[in-house]
Amino acid sequence: MNKSLLNIEIQDFINSNLKSDISNLLLKGITFEGVDTKSIIEQIEAKKRCEKKLPTWFNTANIYYPNRLNIEQSSSEITAKYKSNLVTGNSLIDLTGGFGVDSFFFAKQIEQVTHCEINSDLSEMVKHNYNALKIDNISCLNESGIEALKRIDEPFNWIYIDPSRRDDSKKKVFLLSDCTPNIKTFQGLFLKYAKHVMIKTSPLLDIKNTINDLKNVKELHIVAVNNEVKELLWILERDYGGDVFINTTNLSKVDAEIFAFNFNDEGSNSATFSQPLSYLYEPNAAILKAGAFSTVSAHLEVHKLHKHSHLYTLDRLVDFPGRRFKIEKVIAFNKKEFSKERISKANITTRNFPISVHDIRKKFKIKDGGNTYLFFTTDLNNSKIIIVCTKDL
Repeated sequence: MNKSLLNIEIQDFINSNLKSDISNLLLKGITFEGVDTKSIIEQIEAKKRCEKKLPTWFNTANIYYPNRLNIEQSSSEITAKYKSNLVTGNSLIDLTGGFGVDSFFFAKQIEQVTHCEINSDLSEMVKHNYNALKIDNISCLNESGIEALKRIDEPFNWIYIDPSRRDDSKKKVFLLSDCTPNIKTFQGLFLKYAKHVMIKTSPLLDIKNTINDLKNVKELHIVAVNNEVKELLWILERDYGGDVFINTTNLSKVDAEIFAFNFNDEGSNSATFSQPLSYLYEPNAAILKAGAFSTVSAHLEVHKLHKHSHLYTLDRLVDFPGRRFKIEKVIAFNKKEFSKERISKANITTRNFPISVHDIRKKFKIKDGGNTYLFFTTDLNNSKIIIVCTKDL
């Protein structure tokens, strides 16, 4: 960590060049004593990436930013705030602290937070930033979280861990056994030192297999932001042996769509089926990841179009965790029939359909955009259909 980067004139230069062309800055060169051009460029690029992802850091003076990879791997503020609402108590240890975003928000709920980071530069950087952010109930330890846990040898209310999903060659991995530290190896140690453990994993993990791999899973939180799944949060509780509770959440700036269910109930719930009625319902990405297809039908009393289509319909408008559409017309998947509608511009979605969106646009000569929504799918009679909709906000 080069503290010269925090000099007033260099900070002023960084802030005044956030919208500048990086190539031009490199060509011109940047002359400040004790700091090379590359380091200043890295600060500019890192801060720009934080404007939307980490606005608290972006809007705070004298923040020292890490490299691009640390920013990419960091939680966003919106997901960190969500996690912080899941914890209570006096003590929490973050075993893989990174840039410290999660620890920062945990510290708003927990009396004392311990941030562990094995990279000495990053640990020093985070400690400096917490001072700039005026938060004083986080202790920063420059050591492995696993070793810190053993050395401290005291119980915590919570352990939080976000294992590294990069291998020795910096390639992305997602299986628990490939992450660092290996969650499957150390989960017994975690539950020895804390009654509650929260593990953040890749959205790519198979839910059923992971429940089998982990011990004492009480809850799984599937967190999406603007309909893109960002995190799977596994809550382990010492000695727990009951059913796993699944909470799906789709976060946006204005609200949160929440749908919760018991994981084992999906197998016992039965969906109802119907041809398209007045309204079409498309579940958000968190629900699709959860695989709660029959449960959505049973709990919300909406009908599926087909076992594998994962689209729902009803003759009235109801609250639904996803997008809602007014069905204007249903057309057989036939180029001649579709041409009669004279639709040249539309938003296209496929569900349980053998042709890609790209090939559909090419086949039917449909441009992207507009106020018309087309769903290419399969109905309960296994017929290929096109549902013409307008969006109901």
